[in-house]
Amino acid sequence: MRISELSRRSGVSVTTIKYYLREGLLPPGRQTAATQAEYDDQHLRRLRLIRALTGVRGLSVSTTRDLLDALARHTGDTHRTLGLTLGAIRLADEPAAEAPEAGEVDALVKELGWEVHQSAPARAALAETLASLRSLGVPLDWHTLLPYGRLAERTALLDLDQLDGIEDPLEVAERALLLTVLLEPALLALRRMAQENESARRHADGGPQPA
Repeated sequence: MRISELSRRSGVSVTTIKYYLREGLLPPGRQTAATQAEYDDQHLRRLRLIRALTGVRGLSVSTTRDLLDALARHTGDTHRTLGLTLGAIRLADEPAAEAPEAGEVDALVKELGWEVHQSAPARAALAETLASLRSLGVPLDWHTLLPYGRLAERTALLDLDQLDGIEDPLEVAERALLLTVLLEPALLALRRMAQENESARRHADGGPQPA
């Protein structure tokens, strides 16, 4: 396909595609003339992934290029592809900051029997959240989070089921990113609606009312 067709099918402007080509995010097409090139479905899939990484996950162009290079080095390793795409694996070997409640997170992960890398950013995020809650007088510990962890396991099963049958690693990465980042607001909305429903069931007279 010509670059105009690639633009139409991907939703990315020709100007932006040319910028990605110059920056090395998108490999060059097959040259057919001095000023013309042909592109294929791999270019389309990679372009869609670039758009998801920059527009949905909010990565810079340079970080996106580094991430795409890392994905290329680990083609065939779906677990690592998902980890890199979703930010569960750090691109650089930088030491993770030790949060005050890191021990609580370690205990929770051990009790759940999860395989989560010690430097996974989610570990630090959870530890920082626990520390913030405790500073505000809400002394949650890992035992309180255990049933939430079990619910998260069921959600993860549903998430990964959505990727079954997809062969192309670029399509796997794009689908996982979109399902994770774009679905999170929907999951939060469902939680709020479920809380309102449960509050109405327990406390409201005369049926559901605005919470």
